[in-house]
Amino acid sequence: MADFSPAAKPALRPNNPNFSSGPCAKRPGFSLAALEGALLGRSHRAKEPKARLAEVITLSKSILGMPEGWRLGIVPASDTGAVEMALWSLLGARPVDVLAHESFSEAWATDVLKQLKLADARVIKADYGQLPDVAQIDFSHDVVLAWNGTTSGVRFPNGDFIPDDREGLVIADSTSAAFAMDLPWNKLDVVTWSWQKVLGGEAGHGMLALSPRAVERLTSYTPSWPLPKIFRLTSKGKLAEGIFVGETINTPSMLCVEDALDGLRWAQGVGGLKGLIARSEANLKAIADWVEGNERVRFLAEDAAVRSCTSICLVIDAPWFKALDAEGQAKAAKAVASLLEKENVALDAGAYRDAPPGLRIWGGATVETSDIQALLPWIDYAIDTVAQA
Repeated sequence: MADFSPAAKPALRPNNPNFSSGPCAKRPGFSLAALEGALLGRSHRAKEPKARLAEVITLSKSILGMPEGWRLGIVPASDTGAVEMALWSLLGARPVDVLAHESFSEAWATDVLKQLKLADARVIKADYGQLPDVAQIDFSHDVVLAWNGTTSGVRFPNGDFIPDDREGLVIADSTSAAFAMDLPWNKLDVVTWSWQKVLGGEAGHGMLALSPRAVERLTSYTPSWPLPKIFRLTSKGKLAEGIFVGETINTPSMLCVEDALDGLRWAQGVGGLKGLIARSEANLKAIADWVEGNERVRFLAEDAAVRSCTSICLVIDAPWFKALDAEGQAKAAKAVASLLEKENVALDAGAYRDAPPGLRIWGGATVETSDIQALLPWIDYAIDTVAQA
């Protein structure tokens, strides 16, 4: 027997049904007219295109409040490319601790253990919806972590667990955290993200930020393995400075560059980093207020202190759902996501394929809280409708 009676469809629909966790919703009011100034058909090495690439770097550093002395470059292959460049270029000088608590941090553990085959490496794991035990970290080691678990909906609330006098480097995959969370730059040494997340940019381009400590490692240590050209950050023992002023390793899309600049300028207009964080936190609060007392759903991250304000992951908690076996739960959760898509109220809102069955609602800064609020009754409706089936 179902737990809830069928209800009428909600009257209000989100103005924008795009709740994908990447590529994410474009900024409010976006239209293709914003890209009319793109330098299409131009060499990215010419003066004007190179200036646009440099502007992406300078605006990003300014909005994020990146400290003096940090380098920021545009790199290929999105956040994945940026993380891989860091792992393959920097690791091997010290033992490594990898924190794995969701799909992408698990992938970095696989790289370290099975591809780089580092003997002095260990993985500190946690289940989906939880953070690893940071007390186990040895900060004389290099540390690899995902600051925000895009597929699990958890984030590190602060960097207090990272000592200022650490000996190793801290490499933080921050693709769904940058521009939505206040990153503790003094506690980190490598920070990566992509254009396709919080500012709603197009996919394919990554950002790699290096602290002075990371630069010192790059210029004083040479890995024992060969590095393909696409990963090389040094030349003849010196940092390839051009990468950090707009001279990209490979050819970027100038259309995507123009789009990234549009997102950065919009970010300035909504109050910079503080405004972006406030927008994301408002989206999380709207969902938290709805979850409280709702017998249908709960957060995958049970501890409110570590819940993500961008990749907001929910699991269905109704008794009828919990009574199903694993296969039945997976089918039911997919049915809920499919119904939301059929009604055109939430596109791409299903949980990540490796995560527990449920929903994942992107709450980054480009998503309007009013659209989140309009969506929530539809989730109730979809769960109740699937329950009847």
